[in-house]
Amino acid sequence: MKKFYYSILILLILLNVSCSKNIKKKSVISEKDLNSQVLESYKEGMKALNEKDVLFAAKKFNEVEILFPQSEWAPKSSIMAAYAYYSQDYYDDAINELLRFLKVYPKYKDIDYVYYLLAISYYEQIVDEKKDLQSLVNAKKNFEIIINNFSKSEYSIDASFKIDLINDILAAKEIYVGRYYFDQKKWIAAINRFKVVITEYETTIYTEEALHRLVEVYYILGLIEEAEKYAKLLGYNYQSSEWYEKSYSVFNKMYEVNKKNNFKKDKDKNNSILRKFKSLFNFDE
Repeated sequence: MKKFYYSILILLILLNVSCSKNIKKKSVISEKDLNSQVLESYKEGMKALNEKDVLFAAKKFNEVEILFPQSEWAPKSSIMAAYAYYSQDYYDDAINELLRFLKVYPKYKDIDYVYYLLAISYYEQIVDEKKDLQSLVNAKKNFEIIINNFSKSEYSIDASFKIDLINDILAAKEIYVGRYYFDQKKWIAAINRFKVVITEYETTIYTEEALHRLVEVYYILGLIEEAEKYAKLLGYNYQSSEWYEKSYSVFNKMYEVNKKNNFKKDKDKNNSILRKFKSLFNFDE
């Protein structure tokens, strides 16, 4: 009788081991199937991207992330979806995808690239802007994140270069609007615009002119000490500049006679960026 019980016990143990192996085998097969499905969807996305069918490509990349959120392919697919949109100028879609990525994967190992692609997506929208330059402000913000947080990133050099270009454009707008207010004799509004240039965009090519314009405005208002202050600042930093010579002439008795003609000539100089972006600016404020 004991032998019978022992035989039954051994049989049950063997059956249990066999079942465990089968379960494990099925689990391995399922994992392989999962990886195969992920790779297949990702490859379909890449194929569509290469064929410039970016909407279908983005759909397949998003499919990978949705169906397999725990896989290592999920963040990669999200970035590729954003890049697909960006590659064919769907900038708003790219931006939305990247902003979502930053919330879901804030510690992703290549997060510097995400900020770079986001900044570039904002930057490229300048061609679509009419009056507002907010996209450039957003681009600058994200380029600065790269420089401040990822100084050794391969994208930091281009980010720095793009910031300089953006600052030139933003300073150009302030100068242009300031000139408009100057012509309209709205002195306080003009002063505010020129001061923005020398405080926020002091490294741009427009700083010299902004200082000179402040000299002119304060002189017209009879605030001679203020005019002299900005003239000295201009002379100290840009002594060889033509704008310093113009500011020096403000205090000459012939200034009133020549002021109108000189200002008209000055508006036609140094305006390559201004002319390019003239249609962007709104002067109704």
